[in-house]
Amino acid sequence: MKKSVFCAMTAVALTASMMIGTVCMAGERTTLTVGFDAEYPPYGYMDDNGEYTGFDLELAQAVCEMEGWELVKKPINWDSKDMELNSGAIDCIWNGFTMNGREDDYTFSVPYVDNSQVIVVAEDAGIDDLEGLAGKIVGVQAASAAEELLNSEEEGGQKALADTFGELRPFADYNTAFTELQAGALDALAIDVGVAKYQLNSRGEGFKMLDQTLNKEQYAIGFKKGDQELCDIVNADLQKLTNDGTVQELAEKYEIADMVSLKAEE
Repeated sequence: MKKSVFCAMTAVALTASMMIGTVCMAGERTTLTVGFDAEYPPYGYMDDNGEYTGFDLELAQAVCEMEGWELVKKPINWDSKDMELNSGAIDCIWNGFTMNGREDDYTFSVPYVDNSQVIVVAEDAGIDDLEGLAGKIVGVQAASAAEELLNSEEEGGQKALADTFGELRPFADYNTAFTELQAGALDALAIDVGVAKYQLNSRGEGFKMLDQTLNKEQYAIGFKKGDQELCDIVNADLQKLTNDGTVQELAEKYEIADMVSLKAEE
């Protein structure tokens, strides 16, 4: 009887110990799963070696190295980003994510890149300003800040401009959109300036960016609403990486140094 009681007590103790261990392990972060658009250079894309890279992903990697986390890069459909985040499939949206107008929907990091929405057209299209888009087919990434801007009637919105278009046509990704633009199926693209510069540089001649911009905005990392603890950790690391020159080095590598808004502490 004593042996049975002892065994039972031992089993209970072991079970309790395992439960405590499980709780401790669950409370210690070991990975950071970043959701990103895999066709959004220079922020996130697949390189010639078949590896996912980009300014945002390298910056996320630097944060993970500081914290001892493994970076998990998870390509997502951009129009499914909220579902991915709210379900816990990803820890954050880190990929040229515009915070303006979305402040109430996410817990955002400090803004780290200044951005603007621009229009790209074929050089021989005969379109030199926004007025020249009247009656034209304009492409835009589905669920992007550009699409929201062109459908917005609020202050700063550009629905009045979009109403002059012949059509505002959503695309899943910009590679497809540029192919359509090159083929003449589209007349113009509304796109983030950093992405536009990258695409124009990599594709060579044949396209141009209009001088007029649609708006000014900022990129930030989007965490699930209320996830302030993880946000604070990443914010602190971004400041450290700014102070030690890592952010500037990556920005120069990806040719967006003039757009980075983070400042080193004195």
